[in-house]
Amino acid sequence: MRNVINLNSDWRFIQEDAGLPQSLPEDWQQIDLPHTWNAIDGMDGNGDYDRGNYWYAKSFATPKQPLSGGRVYVEVLAAGQQASVYVNGEKVTYHEGGYSTFRADITDLCKDGEGNLLVIECSNEYKDSVYPQSADFTFYGGLYRGVNLISVPEAHFDLDYYGGPGLKVTPKPCDCGGATFEIETWVKNADENFTVMYSVLDADGQEVASAVRPAGDTKVTVYVPDVTKWDMDNPYLYTVTAILQRRNEEYDEVSARVGVRSFSVDPNKGFSINGVETPLRGVSRHQDIIYKGNALTKEEHYHDAELIKELGANTIRLAHYQHNQYFYDACDELGFAIWAEIPFISVFNKDPAAHQNCISQMKELIIQNYNHPSIMFWGVSNEILIGGISEQLVENHKELNELCHQMDPTRLTTIAHVTMTPVESPMHGITDIESYNHYFGWYGGKMEDNGPWLDHFHEVHPDICLGMSEYGCEGIITYHGPDPACKDYSEEYQALYHEHLAKVFDERPWIWSTHVWNMFDFGCAARNEGGVAGRNNKGLMTMDRKTKKDSYFAYQAYWTTKPMVHVCGRRYAQRAGETTEIRVYSNQPSVALYLNGKLVEEKSAEKVFVFTVSLAEGFNTVLAVAGDVKDSITLEKVEQEPSIYVLPEVSERKEGVANWFELAGDLDLESPMEFPEGKYSIKDTFEELANCPEALEVASEAYKLTMNMIVKPGEGMWDMMKAMTMEAALEMAGSLAPEGFAESVNAKLIKFDKV
Repeated sequence: MRNVINLNSDWRFIQEDAGLPQSLPEDWQQIDLPHTWNAIDGMDGNGDYDRGNYWYAKSFATPKQPLSGGRVYVEVLAAGQQASVYVNGEKVTYHEGGYSTFRADITDLCKDGEGNLLVIECSNEYKDSVYPQSADFTFYGGLYRGVNLISVPEAHFDLDYYGGPGLKVTPKPCDCGGATFEIETWVKNADENFTVMYSVLDADGQEVASAVRPAGDTKVTVYVPDVTKWDMDNPYLYTVTAILQRRNEEYDEVSARVGVRSFSVDPNKGFSINGVETPLRGVSRHQDIIYKGNALTKEEHYHDAELIKELGANTIRLAHYQHNQYFYDACDELGFAIWAEIPFISVFNKDPAAHQNCISQMKELIIQNYNHPSIMFWGVSNEILIGGISEQLVENHKELNELCHQMDPTRLTTIAHVTMTPVESPMHGITDIESYNHYFGWYGGKMEDNGPWLDHFHEVHPDICLGMSEYGCEGIITYHGPDPACKDYSEEYQALYHEHLAKVFDERPWIWSTHVWNMFDFGCAARNEGGVAGRNNKGLMTMDRKTKKDSYFAYQAYWTTKPMVHVCGRRYAQRAGETTEIRVYSNQPSVALYLNGKLVEEKSAEKVFVFTVSLAEGFNTVLAVAGDVKDSITLEKVEQEPSIYVLPEVSERKEGVANWFELAGDLDLESPMEFPEGKYSIKDTFEELANCPEALEVASEAYKLTMNMIVKPGEGMWDMMKAMTMEAALEMAGSLAPEGFAESVNAKLIKFDKV
């Protein structure tokens, strides 16, 4: 029988490229898995993190098999980003890609009994042929999901094919109320004496169908009458078990939990599951936690899923790579429609080896996750046009799309377009359905631009199913004020932004899915924005999962049916002025507000209730009552609000933009910009401008003033942004770059000769 042996305890680790040891190194650090060496520096704000080639070692005993000829495999659940595996001094496998399971047969290298040495060389160094190349998150290094030994008889279900389970189940509902289960397994080293016995169990453990097939021809379809369908409100799971049998003896067993469901997406009706129109509204998720990096336990993965369910979301975009099996399991159990994708992100590499890495990671994603009913969409890329478009890029997308359909015709393909992808682009129409990453109201434009843009695209492309794969803004719970504005990083502006977007999407059910960026703040060592370096702070919750920002409750009001009420602004605890605004979120039809025990007003509204009150001197109690639910906060009236409530660089940036024009001199905005031959201009990429330090300084200063982000070699988001032109960067900035700003940047750049 199969025996899975957990090897997560008592490893030795060295954060040096020490080379292959011949025996267990007792002087290395003792650690347990999961483990990453970037748990601290991947998010601590020092501007960089350790990307190296380091070593893990562990001794193990050869598993005993009751039958002769058994095989032993090592299973690495993930290793960021490249790994080589050695057993007793011999290399057994090498794997590229930091987010998927891989295995190797180590039988012939194992010694009898104790004393075997397993060594894994793990690297998160940049490698030109491995995605992600560069992106807005930390590429944590390490064995952050764990390692197993798998002992199987000589005849067993396949363990070699792209880390897959050796079992594939495709449930299909029938019009009669039943369902067919198409089942297939792959068996190694079995002769005519072996059969495969299939069993389908319902959620109560009762067998509802079975079949037996010869081991050389395992494919079969079984029928289950009167099925209970899986959906997001009732995630009903069946268990399919396959047993490899030789006469009266069981040799191997694998199983999968599956769901019976059908779904579709229509350009005008949006998403439907089991024939019921159900707009998908949810979040994106990264897999790291503060000071743990991505080395999460099973309990922490499930806790994340539970927090998202509490929010009321019914979909999750699992960005930007394959996530832990624990999280997919949680999504199956709790009920989410999942977008799963590969890290083909931001920077396109023309090297054919890089494209082969995309293909390999896509195969691993699909083969390892085919049986999860929660997964409904395969994502082929994210914001890949940041560095421009090419015929090769388009063709590579077509090939990836076709690969998905060949491997899995039951699911839809999708893509996350960067905001500057033109409405008319050869990138449209490749995947089955599409989405955009738009940050109108943060990186450029106004939040009010979102609705009209979506309506315009829908009018131009009535045949394209359109979604919103990313949108959001930074919300740092230190910053507050009575007049929230874009780029002030305040919790209040983030709440206003999401209030608006929740309403925009609620009014447009034809948008097939929306995914907030992001559910949780996450590590990005290259970032330094809003006074919180090393992280992306767009989460609805803080990275430690301790604090739900006000924006979290805006969505809870829109997406949940369980009665709720939330008074915003509890961290804006000290307030000045004759009056102050109190915002309340609730899914109830009316809210009554009390100040210091006295009724101020009762209002009827849709999700967002706004009151104006005059605080008494000293401390005040604010209570909101909506039916049977209540919430309260305490506020103090002060003469002057704390200076910590305002980020100093907010006012500095406004002054900097104003001063910029004085330095640029008089500009003729009526005349077209000039682009003299041999001179730099906004048409050049940051990488090209870097050949002239003076030109790059102009471009970097302009980008910092508008977007509050650093773009310089070796700093900030350089690797991701270097292929972008200054013109595209300013276009993305939108109204953050006031009228004449692009012209003034160009006027400065054309003073410099090209190097």
